[in-house]
Amino acid sequence: MEPYEYGVFPMKDALELVLIFEQSGKILYANTEAEKNLEYQGNLCGRKISDIFPGAFKEEEGRVVTDYPFGREPHKLIAYRKNLTCFPVRARIIEAEGREGTYICMANVIVEEESLGREVIQRKQEAEQALKVKSEFVANVTHELRTPVNGILGHVRELSEKETDEAKLRTLQVIERCCGNMNRIINNILDFSKLEAGKFVLEPRRFHVRDMLDYVRSNHINKITEKGLDFFMTVSPQVPEYIVGDELRIVQILNNLLSNALKFTSVGKITLEVFKTAQVGGKVELFFIVIDSGIGIEEGDQGKLFQSFSQVDASISRKYGGTGLGLNICKQLVELMGGRIGMESQKDKGSVFSFSIWAQADGAQTEEDEDFGEETFVEGFPLSGLTLLDEAGDALKQYGTRENREALHKNLSKLILCVEMENWEKAEMFMDTIRGLCEGAPREVGRVVLRLKMAVQKENYEKTAAGVEELKTFLEFDEE
Repeated sequence: MEPYEYGVFPMKDALELVLIFEQSGKILYANTEAEKNLEYQGNLCGRKISDIFPGAFKEEEGRVVTDYPFGREPHKLIAYRKNLTCFPVRARIIEAEGREGTYICMANVIVEEESLGREVIQRKQEAEQALKVKSEFVANVTHELRTPVNGILGHVRELSEKETDEAKLRTLQVIERCCGNMNRIINNILDFSKLEAGKFVLEPRRFHVRDMLDYVRSNHINKITEKGLDFFMTVSPQVPEYIVGDELRIVQILNNLLSNALKFTSVGKITLEVFKTAQVGGKVELFFIVIDSGIGIEEGDQGKLFQSFSQVDASISRKYGGTGLGLNICKQLVELMGGRIGMESQKDKGSVFSFSIWAQADGAQTEEDEDFGEETFVEGFPLSGLTLLDEAGDALKQYGTRENREALHKNLSKLILCVEMENWEKAEMFMDTIRGLCEGAPREVGRVVLRLKMAVQKENYEKTAAGVEELKTFLEFDEE
């Protein structure tokens, strides 16, 4: 009996199993693929469909009954061979057109698909277990590392209080700074492993927003001003006095962004701005912006910033240091607080990093908020509308301008003061600023700056002093 009699095309050589059966359950037709897979060797016709799919069909009063939904939508069934072994298929059963009480079953064998599915599940479980083991290992190692590092740090600070020899004191200060850097790296790795394992938990509490910002400012103001940079902080009056949030993690994000701004900025200024951008019921959205006039980032490299273990290029880590985890951790922390983080940058112009968080406002809404109703939005702070550098900033970087000469004189004075105090590390910091201010200078000025930098690196007082005086002579000549 051929299947075209039942309103379908001949399927003798079709790759899927084809069975045609009547309402009594008797099989009227089986194609070659069905005979081969079910191993009936040409004896399928006359058998019952319930012999093939006993889990889906059964006989009652001379007719086959099933809960299986007929139609074009495929469903998973278990097919039984003649020897009663079974295999999974994805089948659909339809009524033959023009033949009431006659049905066509078309099924695809999914043994390989099932096997691959089980393998995928197994691999996923293995990967999850490996990630768990790795996270626990990293957490244990970082905890173990903290003990000796903090032990060294404590002893170094104790020795520093008693030491009077300047050379030994400088060595102890270097060790203390190295221990601090090590602790920061350990903290980053520990936070990252917790975030990756999904075990990181925020700890919200009530705190004073402006006190928190003052604390952040006090952490960075000395380093920023020592580098010859200006620092500005602006807080909108609409920012609530108290909020309920994870103060420690907000401080961590701000510290990271300000540290990066300081690290990559040698000339100009750093700005921190805070606004309230939305209020919904008792929750407020706070928007933080960190602007610097540093080295900037090319547009093609900006996508790498928030990836783990990623930096713009290898020279960044060699020159400036860092693990490449900080911004990725910041991104995950911001998202945990219901916000988002982004950036804009121009190469050699500066960068703008911004992030938002949602927090519970502590206290009742103000009358101003109530005038807006339940939902309040403050307009006017789009990231794309921010100016990276104002005219004064551009003038500062342009060699020979009044602002540039004033900044050079200021930093040269600080450089020679550091040299006289034998603080060569800080002297190198001012030397980097001087190099940035002398970009675009005539070739002879560039040679003087290069000789001065080499003298500072070699900690040669005489050549450094001579280089400073020579550079000042060029500046005085330019003023004339």
